[in-house]
Amino acid sequence: MTIKKTLDDWLRWQESLHLSAIDMGLERVARVRDAMNLKPACPVIMVAGTNGKGSTCAMLSSMFHAAGFKVGTYTSPHILQYNERIAIDLKPASDARIIASFEAIDAARGDTTLTYFEFGTLAAVHSFVAEKVDVIILEVGLGGRLDAVNIFEPDVSVVVSVDLDHQAILGDNREDIGFEKAGIYRAGKPAICVDPEPPRRLLDHAAAIGADLRLYGRDFGFTRMDNQWSFRHGEHARHALPIPALRGGYQMVNACGALAVLEAIKDKLPVGIGAVKQGLVEVEWPGRFQVLPGRPAVVLDVGHNPHAVKAMAAALKQLPYAENRYAVFSMLADKDMAAVIELARGEFDHWLVAGLDMPRGQSGAAIASALTQAGIPNVKAYDTVADAWKAALSQAGDNDRIVVFGSFHTVAEVEAARRHRV
Repeated sequence: MTIKKTLDDWLRWQESLHLSAIDMGLERVARVRDAMNLKPACPVIMVAGTNGKGSTCAMLSSMFHAAGFKVGTYTSPHILQYNERIAIDLKPASDARIIASFEAIDAARGDTTLTYFEFGTLAAVHSFVAEKVDVIILEVGLGGRLDAVNIFEPDVSVVVSVDLDHQAILGDNREDIGFEKAGIYRAGKPAICVDPEPPRRLLDHAAAIGADLRLYGRDFGFTRMDNQWSFRHGEHARHALPIPALRGGYQMVNACGALAVLEAIKDKLPVGIGAVKQGLVEVEWPGRFQVLPGRPAVVLDVGHNPHAVKAMAAALKQLPYAENRYAVFSMLADKDMAAVIELARGEFDHWLVAGLDMPRGQSGAAIASALTQAGIPNVKAYDTVADAWKAALSQAGDNDRIVVFGSFHTVAEVEAARRHRV
């Protein structure tokens, strides 16, 4: 048996435990859940979506925390440290807390093998129960219906957006993907959809199971003024709300979805207007159109699919003028790079690219070639993302802008370089 002492030891072991890194299905992980008798007593909120689900989780966590509730939040992937995935009262769980949960899972699983993500999902909920949180917020990793998170019973489920990503697993159209995400809805429970154009299969599934479906634009929505906004839900409203601290116009829709969740669960977890305002002002969610202080202007964005990059491009247009615009860019090989390039091409004057050294990565030369073939000038490939970042810093002046995007891994490598001054 492999000796596992540190959190890194556990994570390395988990990566090789199961035959495949992704194994969509609930039978194995549910079996271990039952062996652990893992049944949260507090309300559970489940959040799915192609994009925006992490931001929605962050806003919900911030508002619940401001209201005095102890919050457990599970998100993925992480940027720098695994502990980011399991947050208790907005702070990453300690190594010791996570290891204790891993040990409990390993003792209960018997001969059942689990993926890295399944281990993490069980560990998150086990940690939250052990820490006696008041509310659990679970971000779906992939899809919804067959994602490990879906073994738990939500009091409220929300689908933030439906667009193309992970097509090889979820389907190559919005209808099939919408059906997969609707798998987190439950009969008789609030089922929120924030996508302004919900797929018909999502609507049909919600109706078929008897979910309490609440749609953006029909059942709830918002009105924006200059520096504030109002939220409405049926006949109820919250006025004079501050613009969320998270940048990007699309965050208004995410905030609207988060408030719809609060409305759906207010009998169990009442959040007053003061906590709502405080939560929106104080929310933090690194890497999601994150504008760093100082000059040159630097934006970090983990956007890695066309839907996210389209939103990023729109948000960039709202920023102050930059004389020279630099992209530090890398993507995984299984993403739709051609569509991303087409959406982002008008936002940059210089592209500094590099490969990602991992199984799904591709070389910097391949990325540079794709950009050149798309007719984009001023492209240069580097050995690593850190090298591309260093080059961008050396070239950019005070009135320029650097945008790091294309993958969580791209942002993670730049963040590591920034912290270690590489």
